[in-house]
Amino acid sequence: MTVAAAVLRALDGRGWSIAAAESLTGGRVTATLVDVPGASAHVRGGIVAYATDLKATVLGVDAALLAERGPVDADVAIAMAEGARRALGADVGLATTGVAGPDPQDDKPVGTVHIAVVTPEASRTEELALAGTRDQIRTETVRRVLGLALDLL
Repeated sequence: MTVAAAVLRALDGRGWSIAAAESLTGGRVTATLVDVPGASAHVRGGIVAYATDLKATVLGVDAALLAERGPVDADVAIAMAEGARRALGADVGLATTGVAGPDPQDDKPVGTVHIAVVTPEASRTEELALAGTRDQIRTETVRRVLGLALDLL
């Protein structure tokens, strides 16, 4: 069973839905979930907020936080996950933000990633220092955020 299928099974056991707020993964988290047959029972949707201003206007991330710390930050990731829950009416929110490369961003090296999961019972964020190509960093980010979701579920 894939991690995405395991997440959906865990959601089914709780009667919960899920939504994602994605930056560097550009929709891959949502796509990975909906690749699983029956995903429509739990997946509400996803928001790709690639541009920093969209994190504030669409997901409700505090503009002052974004101005102070930039988009690659643990608190930003949590706020993105909460924003996905709110905007899409989901029980669980996932978020990915980071630097996939090829160049550093705001003094953050390539491979710096923050993932977050927010449920009705708990929230957690992790900072990742990933290596590899842009594609490898994005793929590993998807795997890690789904793994974190499974841990919380």
